[in-house]
Amino acid sequence: MGLNETPSSERLHIGFFGRRNAGKSSLVNAVAGQALCVVSPQAGTTTDPVLKAMELLPLGPVVLMDTPGADDEGELGELRVQKTREALSRTDLAVLVVDAEEGLRAQDEALLREFAMRGIPCLTVWNKCDLSASLPAPDGALSVSARTGLGVRELKERLGRLMPVRQTPPLAADLTGAGGLAVLVCPIDESAPRGRLILPQQMVLRDLLDAGAQALVTRETELPAALRRLAAPPDIVITDSQAFASVSRDTPQEIPLTSFSILMARYKGFLSAAVSGAAALSRLRPDDTVLLCEGCTHHRQCNDIGTVKLPRWLRAHAGAQLRIETCSGHDFPQDLSRYAAVVHCGGCMITEREVRQRLRAAQAQGVPFTNYGIAIALATGTLERSLRPFPALHALLAEAGE
Repeated sequence: MGLNETPSSERLHIGFFGRRNAGKSSLVNAVAGQALCVVSPQAGTTTDPVLKAMELLPLGPVVLMDTPGADDEGELGELRVQKTREALSRTDLAVLVVDAEEGLRAQDEALLREFAMRGIPCLTVWNKCDLSASLPAPDGALSVSARTGLGVRELKERLGRLMPVRQTPPLAADLTGAGGLAVLVCPIDESAPRGRLILPQQMVLRDLLDAGAQALVTRETELPAALRRLAAPPDIVITDSQAFASVSRDTPQEIPLTSFSILMARYKGFLSAAVSGAAALSRLRPDDTVLLCEGCTHHRQCNDIGTVKLPRWLRAHAGAQLRIETCSGHDFPQDLSRYAAVVHCGGCMITEREVRQRLRAAQAQGVPFTNYGIAIALATGTLERSLRPFPALHALLAEAGE
């Protein structure tokens, strides 16, 4: 991915929901202006959510999501409905597509209740309004025809007005200020993707450049030499969490230090919860089960962070032979009752809404929720130092007793 491309996790996700044959796929194609989704008169043609990243004016970069019918039946149908429910966790705007020949049915009303419960802004669309048997649209609903294009332009404009306004927080620029200097420590090992930086490193680098700050990028093995070359100390050193121990050792104590993962947790809005949840990692007992969650899916290397390194650090810190389970991508379990703690990655590959939904699910079930960077800093003895750049969180850590 280039630095000028918007990752899907930073795009507004617009989900199209409704019953089978309401015209969801046809409407997605009409909104996109291209044939993204397979369209057929046969009920149940869409069997899995279909996602398409694109630029949609006046909204900007978005992801359009076409979902299976909420009224699907049978054993396979239940699985498809479950996929539709899972798509809700990453939906920022919902479009309820209703067949104007049939009107609102029980499944449509259930979806409206689900949108309201999850706080998802929604727009009800009365599709197939060009047909002679169509029913009049209720107040607040928009009459459209995916077949003729009637109302599609107004649909885009209404979606633009519904779009949640998010004040995008800085990733690292507030820690340096314009003209400041950050040293970014990016290890290049067997887990590093060939020919590029990982997404959090790219995002932090771009955030600094946009703010008029400077960045010096180095591996952990060259960090001491890089610091010696500087005429003045940097404003902050930001490291990959896996190198916390060596980077903390090589960075003078007067220089602030944190990690990309901790910055991502702050950016996604769950750093305070992650700091509070860290205390649970020191109370783990033998045979406790910990869930390690990653928002992306990738080929596991022999020394993988989620399945090898982090479990080893957690077991050493707890002094116990913990049970470790993992999940990746959008496969987050609904029932968390068997876990003593959930440790989540920075969430760079999933939306803020999806991360917060996972946090709320853990909190509702009384399960501590923390972050890879926080957990690794705790296990390597660098947690207190890694939170010094954030005075309020540093105080929260002291209250938690870590």
